[in-house]
Amino acid sequence: MTFDELQALHDLPLFKLLEKAHAVHEEHWPEGEVQLCTLLSIKTGGCSEDCSYCAQSARYNSGVPLERLMEKEAVMQRARHAKETGSTRFCMGAAWKGVRGGTQRFEQVIEIIEEVGTLGMEVCVTLGEVGPEEAKRLRAAGVTAYNHNLDTSPEHYPNIVTSHTYEDRLNTIRNVQDAGMSVCCGGILGLGETTKDRLRMLEIISSFDPQPESVPINSLMPMPGTPLEGTAPVEPLDVVRMIAVARVAMPKSKVRLSAGREQMSDELQTLCFYAGANSIFYGEKLLTGKNPAIEHDRQLLAKLGLGTLAPNPLTPEQEPACC
Repeated sequence: MTFDELQALHDLPLFKLLEKAHAVHEEHWPEGEVQLCTLLSIKTGGCSEDCSYCAQSARYNSGVPLERLMEKEAVMQRARHAKETGSTRFCMGAAWKGVRGGTQRFEQVIEIIEEVGTLGMEVCVTLGEVGPEEAKRLRAAGVTAYNHNLDTSPEHYPNIVTSHTYEDRLNTIRNVQDAGMSVCCGGILGLGETTKDRLRMLEIISSFDPQPESVPINSLMPMPGTPLEGTAPVEPLDVVRMIAVARVAMPKSKVRLSAGREQMSDELQTLCFYAGANSIFYGEKLLTGKNPAIEHDRQLLAKLGLGTLAPNPLTPEQEPACC
C-alpha cells in the first residue's frame, strides 16, 4: 500500500478501522486460530551494536550478563518444552552484529538448527546481518523463517541505531528471501517516533515481494541502563490501530503481538486479536523481558474461542520468489 493509503486507513474512526481490519482478517484467516511461538535467547549480552532500546548492547550498563552461545542439548531441552506446551514455532535469537560462514560459532548454530528441526516445529532464527552464502546455509539447515525487524522508518532510524544502516537491514532481508526463507519483519512502537514514521515503516514492509510471512508489532519495554530508559509507554489504542493497519496492508501475513504484552490487559489483547493479530510470542520470557505466563495465555485464548495454528514448515515448492 502507498503511504497515502496507509495514512487514510490509519485516520479512520477507530470502529470503522476495526470493522475493515476484521473483515480482511475473516476473509483470509476464517479459522480463528492463533500461532504460538517461543523465543529463546541462545546467546545473550555483549552485542557490539548500539541499538538504543536493547539491554544486550555492550555499550550500555544494563545489568544483563554476558552469556556464551548455549550448548546444543540445553537448547533442545527448551525446544522440547516449547513443543510440549503448544508452541509450533521455535525462534532462536543471538546478540551479535551478524554471522559469518566458516567460523566455529556459525557451525555450532547450524548444528543447533538441524537438531531443533527434528522436532517438527517451524524453525526461526534472528542472528543479525547475514550474507548470501550464510543465508543459503541457514535455509539448507532447516530454517523456515528469519526474523529481522526494521524497527521504525528510515528517517527515524539514525536516531535509534548508528552502528549499522537501514540499508544494511534491507540487504539482509533480500539475502534471506533469495535463499528461500520466509521473512519475519516488523517494528517497535514507542521509540520516540511519529505516526508518519510508523506508517512509513509499514509502507516499506508491505512493499516486500513477497510480503513477510509474519509481522511482529512490538511495544517498547524500556530497559534500565539503555538510552530509552524512562520512555513513556505506548498509548494502548495506538497499538490496536497499528495491528489493524498492518492486517489490511498485509492480509496474508501473520500479525504477531510481541514485546510489551506483559503490560497489556486481557481486554487490550482481545481488541488486538479482533483487529487482526493472530500470532503471539508465548512463554515466560521474551529475550530479556517478561512475557505473560503460558497458562494465562491458554485461558485467554479459550475464553475468546480461539484455536491454535499447526506448524507449517516451508517445503521447496512453497519457497518465496526472489525479491
